Amino acid sequence: MKKLLVMLYIVVVAVMAAATIIEKYEGTPFVSDHIYGAWWFSLLWALLAAAGISRFLKRRVRQFTTVMLHLSFVVILLGALLTHLTARHGAIHLRQGQTVSTYLTEEQQEHALPFSIRLDRFDIAYHEGTKAPADYTSHITLTPADDAHAETAAVSMNHIATHRGYRLYQSGFDPDQQGSILAMNYDPWGIPVTYCGYALLFFALIWMLFDPKGTYRRLLAGKDDFARNKIALFILCSLSLSRVAAQPTLPAATAEHFGRLNMLYNDRVCPAQTYALDFTRKLCGSRSYNGLTAEQVLTGFIFWPEAWSNEPLVKVKRGALKETLQLPDFCAVNTFFNPTMGGYILGPYIEQYYSGQHDAFHNDVAKMDDRLMLVMELSQCTPLRLFPYSGEWCAPVGKLPATIDNDTQQFIRHLFSLLTDEARAGHYKQVDHIIDKLQMYQQKQGGNSIPSGVQLQAEYIYNKVPLATILFMANLTLGLLTLLLFVWQMHSAPNGTPSPLSKRLSLLASVLFKLSLLALTFCLALRWIITSHVPMANGYETMLTLAWLIMLLSLIARRSFPIAMTFGFLLSGLFLLVSHLGQMDAQIGHLMPVLNSPLLSLHVSIIMVAYALLSLTFVCSTTALLLPAMQQQLHLLSRLLLYPALTTLGLGIFIGAVWANVSWGTYWSWDPKETWALITFMIYAIPVHTQSLAVFRRPLAYHVYMAVAFLTILMTYFGVNYLLGGMHSYA
Repeated sequence: MKKLLVMLYIVVVAVMAAATIIEKYEGTPFVSDHIYGAWWFSLLWALLAAAGISRFLKRRVRQFTTVMLHLSFVVILLGALLTHLTARHGAIHLRQGQTVSTYLTEEQQEHALPFSIRLDRFDIAYHEGTKAPADYTSHITLTPADDAHAETAAVSMNHIATHRGYRLYQSGFDPDQQGSILAMNYDPWGIPVTYCGYALLFFALIWMLFDPKGTYRRLLAGKDDFARNKIALFILCSLSLSRVAAQPTLPAATAEHFGRLNMLYNDRVCPAQTYALDFTRKLCGSRSYNGLTAEQVLTGFIFWPEAWSNEPLVKVKRGALKETLQLPDFCAVNTFFNPTMGGYILGPYIEQYYSGQHDAFHNDVAKMDDRLMLVMELSQCTPLRLFPYSGEWCAPVGKLPATIDNDTQQFIRHLFSLLTDEARAGHYKQVDHIIDKLQMYQQKQGGNSIPSGVQLQAEYIYNKVPLATILFMANLTLGLLTLLLFVWQMHSAPNGTPSPLSKRLSLLASVLFKLSLLALTFCLALRWIITSHVPMANGYETMLTLAWLIMLLSLIARRSFPIAMTFGFLLSGLFLLVSHLGQMDAQIGHLMPVLNSPLLSLHVSIIMVAYALLSLTFVCSTTALLLPAMQQQLHLLSRLLLYPALTTLGLGIFIGAVWANVSWGTYWSWDPKETWALITFMIYAIPVHTQSLAVFRRPLAYHVYMAVAFLTILMTYFGVNYLLGGMHSYA
């Protein structure tokens, strides 16, 4: 029975992993019909549950926590089966003023509802002063078929309506905003049974950490045998020599004054300084150029476009474009506009790209074209939406609101011409005076769309100091230094008694660790203040949060396990490096309406704690494999981290399922991120079964397994985002 159980477990995990890859190429409907919705997939889970129950009965397991934990999985599977067999799902398309009494399934079959629905009104709420949606709301009237009393309800993102067991969710709307699409879910048996299973799981996972007779408490009792050890990783960073600026620019103070103006950028009102930084970073590959600030670069292109278009500041990355066209490391904008070669030299290649040629060269061309278009758009002033009026933020070109008076129109149309004349004449005090007038206009017309003074000050500080970049270099450097300290301690104090100098260096490392944690905390606090939501809305923010959690957990653990501090340096530095070098978008923006939920924040927070703990187990294992003498001690530390990691991962999945049911209408949809989170949970659950699987009592086998298991974390977090996609690919 044990061999059958192990075999079924492996097959289930393998099938789920394969299904996510098949979905990438065959599409979601295919895997829904042929794998997740197939009879054999349900049978596979049923056989796994039956084998597990049989194994439990044969071994006569009586430990309360163990029974409750495994019983919860059986109840969850039963609830999933009931949902599969009895639930009904569909979509209801409503037009304003019309009554509908049917819903449409995915198979395009129409079914009757026991009530009728009328759309009274559909609203879109926008973030103040922008066109970024904050919420979608359908105001409906529900009339039972038996002519009972009609009810009115409002359905919006994360706010459902329930009528006679039918749950209605806001799903979409018509382009003319006169119609709405509601998702319908009827699951009277599956949801309560599944939620009961989740409640049992919640209780059992928490109690697993506190059970006086449990394995985790026994591990804690034996932790004093742990010995001090350290490891870290270092990445060298090169510094480029600055060159002397030759192009006309505004003085730094005047350019900074311009950067303090507010503008509509990235669907939110923010300082022009933020746009300047993004503009310069995308164009030059850095936050400044030749000692000039981002605001000086931006205003240089605004007021002296001809001169700046000849400046070699466009960074050309290594790749097919650079090699094919034999481009230098830095090119001028005008390099790509050559009259003798037919004008825009990338034009023909861009046409080929949009005709379907997506090889490495044409992909590089498309990326370079996007960067050059920043300059082209700026030359037309279209991104400079600095002029608020009646809830809109307008640029000095293009169509203005019809209600705007003539004087205001003239002010908007001619302000930049006046600024350009004064800047070119070197009348910088007059430039400051005009900027002051524009600031007063913004304060008068911008109203509530302008961020608060605290938010603006937070963004100025956030823009000024690239804390995440500084910290990834600092933490990795300190990781190398603590590694050198460890090697020195091993040779100078083989008996384990540190010298006074060693103690002072360890104290210094501890102080620097706390300062680094404070700096990262400050960075996250600034983003929280700026966005008004927990900084976990995208991949970049969750990387920062994960680095912070790793450092916090390491600080808590270092009293009993001094090696934890070095692990904190290493992993936080690596995650900050990933956020710095990866394809993650560091831009600050508004949350999508469906993500604006307290349950989401709780779900992501707990999942991040789990990933942080599991990352620390990976470092334990790699350290043990590199330094065999430490395997036994790190075996204990890793297991002490594994139990709370499984607890938080299980809780995170449970809370995510509740959020999904509230927001999407289904608690489990086999999205690739959901599936890989479950795979990760199942993979990491294996080594806690040391009584059944004695191999994991041996440190070497345990560490090898845990090092390989970390691949599931990488797949869950990065692989799904960049390879598989799905609903959760934004995370």
